[in-house]
Amino acid sequence: MGLDLESLAEATSGAIGSLVSTTVLYPLDTCKTKYQAENQSSHQRKYRNISDVLWEAVSTGHVGSLYQGIGTKNFQSFISSFIYFYGYSFLKRMYLKRSGNKKIGTKANLIVAAAAGACTVVLTQPLDTASSRMQTSEFGKSKGFWKTLAEGTWSEAFDGLGISLLLTSNPSIQYTVFDQLKQRLLRTQLTRESGIESSPEALSAFSAFVLGALSKCVATILTYPAIRCKVVIQAAESDEERNEDKQHDDKKTVSGALNTIWKREGLLGFFKGLQAQILKTVLSSALLLMIKEKVAKTSWIILIAVRRYLFVTNTRLKSA
Repeated sequence: MGLDLESLAEATSGAIGSLVSTTVLYPLDTCKTKYQAENQSSHQRKYRNISDVLWEAVSTGHVGSLYQGIGTKNFQSFISSFIYFYGYSFLKRMYLKRSGNKKIGTKANLIVAAAAGACTVVLTQPLDTASSRMQTSEFGKSKGFWKTLAEGTWSEAFDGLGISLLLTSNPSIQYTVFDQLKQRLLRTQLTRESGIESSPEALSAFSAFVLGALSKCVATILTYPAIRCKVVIQAAESDEERNEDKQHDDKKTVSGALNTIWKREGLLGFFKGLQAQILKTVLSSALLLMIKEKVAKTSWIILIAVRRYLFVTNTRLKSA
């Protein structure tokens, strides 16, 4: 029971952090995603940089469209983070219990994080696909969640599943780097203090923000070409693409997306939008982990109270 409650507290804090960070940074995410989704040669590009996307929304009177799909995105972020953090915490605690180790090593941490990420991707892929299509739709023409998915087949709701599974290495790298840096920092802090810990190890908000930013930056740079391909695969069709069925079909596969980016944009095309991706994901991840650390501390207090209540109740029932 204790194991499940601890995993639940970890999952809840992570999901709340994800929900807040997604909402705060959503306009930036929309601009970034639309910029990444455009796959044209240099002389045919509509957007020269991410600011062009923002200017289009302002100049056409569709500033509100910067929030198109936010409901689906928030739901997807909350569910994904809850499943991921619950799975990660549960598997991590199970590993430590069975191995008898006090700390989890880097290799084991990567495997645990990848397993949790894979489960999350499979369960939430339709939500991810729908939110990407809604974000990349033309401003003012985005449709609701069910209508967006209804336009394609059930298999199309899982567009990009393969590359999404590959990208489980991103949070695996991120949280492994974060966890290792966190443990080193906490060990350094504990050498300066005395006493017994009465709650889970928690970082200060500033430390969590810095470590979250650093760990996400490393993970994003290493996996960015795959991120760009995923956006291209899941992007909504433009009016021109609807008249080019064969080309559109090719872009919906990993090999087709790779080939299209290479032909139209060259090697540098695989890193188009990297700066915007780093800015958005680093801020998002740092904010998520900062909030998660603070919420986790409160969750632990609630967890202790629940455990005491269950213990007292169980004792009374046995004595009765």
